[in-house]
Amino acid sequence: MNKRLFGLCTAVMACTGVAAQQQNDSTRLQKLDEVVVSDSRFPLKRENSGKTVIKIGADELAKNQGKTLAEIINTKSGLEITGSRGRDGTVLGVFARGGRGRQVLILLDGVRISDPSSFSQEYDMRLLSPANIESIEIIKGAASTLYGTNAATAVINIVTKKASGEPVSGTFRSSLGTQQTAADQNYNISEFSNSVLVNGTLSRFTYVAGFSHRFSDGLSALVTPGDEKDDFSNYSTDVKLGYRVSDAFTIGLYGNQTKLNSQFDESFGFVDAPYSFTSEQERLGVSSVFSYEGGSVNLNGAYTDYTSESVSAFPSSFEGDNYVVDVYNKYNFNERFYTILGVNYLKDRATFGADAEFTLVDPYANVVYVSPFGLNINTGLRVNNHSEYGTHLVYHINPSYRFKTNKGYFKLLGSYATSYITPSLIQLFGDFGANPNLEPEENRTIEGGLEYACTNGFRVSALYFDRKEENFITFDQNFMSINAEGTIDAQGVEVEVDWSPVEELQLNANYTFTERKGDAAIRIPKHKINASLAYAITEGTNASISYALTGQRTDTDFNTFTTVELDAFSLVDVYLSHELLDKKLKLFVNASNLLNETYTEVIGFTTRGRNLRIGMQLRL
Repeated sequence: MNKRLFGLCTAVMACTGVAAQQQNDSTRLQKLDEVVVSDSRFPLKRENSGKTVIKIGADELAKNQGKTLAEIINTKSGLEITGSRGRDGTVLGVFARGGRGRQVLILLDGVRISDPSSFSQEYDMRLLSPANIESIEIIKGAASTLYGTNAATAVINIVTKKASGEPVSGTFRSSLGTQQTAADQNYNISEFSNSVLVNGTLSRFTYVAGFSHRFSDGLSALVTPGDEKDDFSNYSTDVKLGYRVSDAFTIGLYGNQTKLNSQFDESFGFVDAPYSFTSEQERLGVSSVFSYEGGSVNLNGAYTDYTSESVSAFPSSFEGDNYVVDVYNKYNFNERFYTILGVNYLKDRATFGADAEFTLVDPYANVVYVSPFGLNINTGLRVNNHSEYGTHLVYHINPSYRFKTNKGYFKLLGSYATSYITPSLIQLFGDFGANPNLEPEENRTIEGGLEYACTNGFRVSALYFDRKEENFITFDQNFMSINAEGTIDAQGVEVEVDWSPVEELQLNANYTFTERKGDAAIRIPKHKINASLAYAITEGTNASISYALTGQRTDTDFNTFTTVELDAFSLVDVYLSHELLDKKLKLFVNASNLLNETYTEVIGFTTRGRNLRIGMQLRL
């Protein structure tokens, strides 16, 4: 069977045969009552949320052990992470709903993380280790009202591991695998991943300490005839401490140090070269919650220092740091009326020819109303005060209406939201093409959709979005950064299906259509399908197969500056795990690109063929 047809059939299977399933067990009830937090900062049932929030839980992360964060997120609707299918260490391009990386905000435990020394303030996802992640929530669409700059197309909120209730608990993970192309199936062990996590609770005191390491040396960065290999390594150390001062007051401290080293080649001319990129992140933070009747005062703050160096034909080094402080009051007037009042402070600093910095002070407010008759409204506004360009206002209104059914609910939802993207320090004050008079980029997003979920294990949602970018930053004929006069328009459709006809079987599928107009929409597929089928063979044995179709898209050959059409491609992965010793020990094996597909992700750069990985997880 044609591989693309197989994927389409898998997606169709998710939508058929549902009416015959009338089971109602606790597992499905828990799925139906899924709670989301990030879109409102309150724990709301999914049926009362007006957003299509994607939640990646601990179970799903466990089934993707050994994969990178980018690989896991890339399977979700509306998202494309270019480079996630290449060798370890490939520079990642994060595209959500036809946008660029600077339009996606990444949060770590609800606190913004971004590199102020980078060109577009993006965060390098290669610095994050999945070993210390408890769950991930992805809000698609504009969310600047709650989260500020860069939250234009998506917010990815990563929640780290929490302390267990035991005095001492530990988890050790280890895996090894191949790193090979479709043309060179040598099956040499070239990729290693190890992590250890120790955590627990001692009376009022909680602690989490983790270390992870990933290394690979199997592939060249470029598609070249030589034997040269480009190594990649990542070392990450995490510590999180908490103390319950009283029943009403808790405080936590956390720290992280991550070191990354990635070798690469000369992309102009596509020749092997002994180049390297090193990056180091050091982060310290504090979080506290003071609860009172009906509400709580929350404080989150962090200081992060970034240093990086590129050794190449054009060597460079960058230094930057930022302070983030977010203070907000959550208050529930009753079970139906939720409010947030807060202020967010951000200070970005970086060193170019001279030190440069800017600050933001943003007060914001958000209100959620959950009516007794099905109407839900989420609305808010933020006043962005920037030290360079002044004041900017963003807002959103997100109504939804829920119809209760005998077996679940049917929900209609809509949204109108504005967002903004602050010019980066390089664009304002850098050594090349800087313009201190830049204004923020502006985005307007309209959404409309529906969702149906029932207790027989079935959920389906479909959503249409229309997004307009204005004032986006580009270059003039003198290569100076300017705000463009034109607009960029992106429209699309996202469809998601989850189906569990029996407790042991789970099928997930999604389809995304994206169209971007106004510039060269390079590396953004118009059509994308993901589907997975998971089956619990026995209580301790699980197997799954997943399929991904990435449709045609364009890329730019930067040696000839011509536009090239890239062919669509399909990938199939399989996974098998087995638990031993009263589920304390888990062994797994997975095969990626099982059919050894040959494809191009970025012109001139290596992609992975069939690869195998085996590993284990031990809980103590």
